[in-house]
Amino acid sequence: MLKFSANLGLLWAELPLPERIRAAKEAGFDAVELHFPYEESREALKAALAETGLPLLGINTRPGRAGEFGLSALPGRGAEARAAIDEAVEWAADLGGRAVHVMAGVPSHEMPVRRCREAFARLLAYAAGRCGEKGLTAVIEPINTRDVPGYFLSTSAIAERFLDMVASEHLKMQFDCYHAQIMEGDVTRRIERLMPKIGHIQVAAVPSRAEPDEGELSYERLLPAIEAAGYKGYIGAEYRPRGKVEAGLSWLAAYRASCR
Repeated sequence: MLKFSANLGLLWAELPLPERIRAAKEAGFDAVELHFPYEESREALKAALAETGLPLLGINTRPGRAGEFGLSALPGRGAEARAAIDEAVEWAADLGGRAVHVMAGVPSHEMPVRRCREAFARLLAYAAGRCGEKGLTAVIEPINTRDVPGYFLSTSAIAERFLDMVASEHLKMQFDCYHAQIMEGDVTRRIERLMPKIGHIQVAAVPSRAEPDEGELSYERLLPAIEAAGYKGYIGAEYRPRGKVEAGLSWLAAYRASCR
């Protein structure tokens, strides 16, 4: 049976971050993942994680300035990008996390694509090395350009090329079914083919990005297909709840009931 993590960047957003961890435990999630914990008390996060016993799957590198959505594919920002990676690795290792999401960013129109590719490849190799030193995994996530116009890493096909280029066991793809459906479709077959390169999978409804119980993707069929394809990790619930999180968890209860 698949295990599920609560993405606390979107779920229980009205609560302080340590309280979101406790809420995830109370709601029956098996793990948590964070976006940007850097303004929080690390000791308070450690205490909440220890109290609940929930594994921390990963955190993101800082997004940079407003609208940048990451630094690693931005030419000329290498020093800042490396510092962001170092910071995320240090936080993840200290909190007992497992992965760091290296955010690519939104290059300006003046930035040559070739230089963006070169910058991203260099930073991914650096991130994989730093994560490897700490027993972590660096992950990259294709993000759709409807929600984030101009995001450099927008499809799994592009991500796969960088994974092959860097060729590190410490670098994987974070496959978000929501983004993949918007940009590419064919989600089931895509996951099956990419399984050896996938480090984490996330879900949300398309196109609403609400609970995964509506819209274009049939998660009652997709989740068993992911399990059948041999996925052993967690499914990240990274969606914007329609109301109170607890009121919208029937999708999770239905999946677990189907596995009994």
